[in-house]
Amino acid sequence: MTDLAPSPAVRTRPPGRPRWAVLGEQLLEWIIRLCGISAILFVLGIFYFVFAKAAPILVSGDFSLREFLFSTQWYPTSEVNVRYGTLALTVGTLAVTVLAMLLAVPFGLGAAVFVSEFCGPRLKEILKVVIELLAAIPSVVWGFIGLTVMKTVIEKTTGAAVGVNVLNGGIILALMSVPIIVSIGEDALKAVPDSYREAAIALGTTRWQLVCRVLLPAAKTGLLAAVLLGVGRAIGETMAVLMATGHAVNIPHSLLDPVRTLTATIAAELGEAPEDSNHYRVLFLIGVLLFTITFVINLTADLVIRGIRKK
Repeated sequence: MTDLAPSPAVRTRPPGRPRWAVLGEQLLEWIIRLCGISAILFVLGIFYFVFAKAAPILVSGDFSLREFLFSTQWYPTSEVNVRYGTLALTVGTLAVTVLAMLLAVPFGLGAAVFVSEFCGPRLKEILKVVIELLAAIPSVVWGFIGLTVMKTVIEKTTGAAVGVNVLNGGIILALMSVPIIVSIGEDALKAVPDSYREAAIALGTTRWQLVCRVLLPAAKTGLLAAVLLGVGRAIGETMAVLMATGHAVNIPHSLLDPVRTLTATIAAELGEAPEDSNHYRVLFLIGVLLFTITFVINLTADLVIRGIRKK
C-alpha cells in the first residue's frame, strides 16, 4: 500500500499559501530572535567597555579593593595621601533610594489601582496624560525643584541648617519614580482577565475586596516589575540627586544629613579627571559597582518572582 502521508516539507506550508508569505514569516522570526540576542550583546558590550576602562587600576600596586569597598575616605585628588573609599557613597545611594521607594511604592501602586479600577473613562484619560507628562520632565528640572522649592520647604518645616539632604533627594526621586510605577502597575492590573472580576462580583465581593483579594494577587508579578523599574530609575538617577542631596561625602545618620551618591560622583568628577589616570579609572570602577548593585537587585527580584509563580 502506498503511504499517502505528506512529507515534512509539505507540512510546513499549508496548501494554497504563497511561498513569499512563508518566507516573510521566517524572516520576521529571525529578526525577532536577532533583536533578543542583540539586547544581551549590548548589555555585555557595555559591561565590557566599563570594566576594560577600570581593569588597569585593579592590578596596580597602590590600589586596595578592600579600601575601595569599605573605606569612607574619598580623596581622589589629594597630593599627599590619595584615598578611594566608596562606602559613604554607596550608603548615601542606598539611603536615598530606600527613602524614595518607601514614598513612591505606596503612592504609585495606589494611584495605579485608582486609575485602573475606580475612576471613570474621562478622568482616566486625563490622569494618564498627566502621569505621562510627569515622566517626561527632565531630571535637571527635578533637580532645580529640589534645589529651590524643596530646599526652602525642608528648612522651614524641619529647622534643618541645610535643605539639600537625604530627605530632599528621597522626595525628588520618589516623584520621578511614581509615574513609572503607575504606568507599569496600571498595565499589570489591566492585564488581569475580566473573568476574574466578573467571578468576584458574582460572589458578592465589594470593590475593595475585589482589589485586595483578587486583582492584587493576580497582578503581583507585574506590580513587582513596576516596583523594580522604579528602583532602577531611582538608583541610576544622576542630575537630580547631584543637585538635591548636598553632595557631601559622609554616612548619613538622619534624613537631614547631606550625602553624595555614586552616580553623582561620576557625573561631577569624570569630566575633570585626566584620562587614563587612577582617578579616571576608579570612576569607571564605580560604574562597575553600580552595575553589580543593579544586577543583584534584578537577580533578587527574579528569584522572588520565580518563588511567587511556584506558589
